[in-house]
Amino acid sequence: MSDAAFKNLTDKATSERLQKEVTAVKNDIAALTEQITDALNSFAGTASKQARRGYNEARANAEAAVDDMSERGSAMMDAAQNAASSIEETLEDVITQRPLATVGLALGLGFLIGVTWRR
Repeated sequence: MSDAAFKNLTDKATSERLQKEVTAVKNDIAALTEQITDALNSFAGTASKQARRGYNEARANAEAAVDDMSERGSAMMDAAQNAASSIEETLEDVITQRPLATVGLALGLGFLIGVTWRR
């Protein structure tokens, strides 16, 4: 065998070996790309679920806070109505029991308000 024939055979063997290695690298890159795609899809699904769960929890907390505030507002309104009703009943009782004292008190308050108003 001549040197040229040997070199040609060596170059052909090297070329085939390089071709196989390039194909193997391409296959490895394709497999890696598929694994990365699967991992990203899994991550996106998990992130989406967590975001949905967080949104639902925040919404439930907000609704609970609104309900609580509504209940407190109703309780305060009831207490204010009861207090006003109690004051009204007390004034009615005082006016019924002491009508002259009530008229005198009303005149005195009217006079004080009038004097204060002029200044």
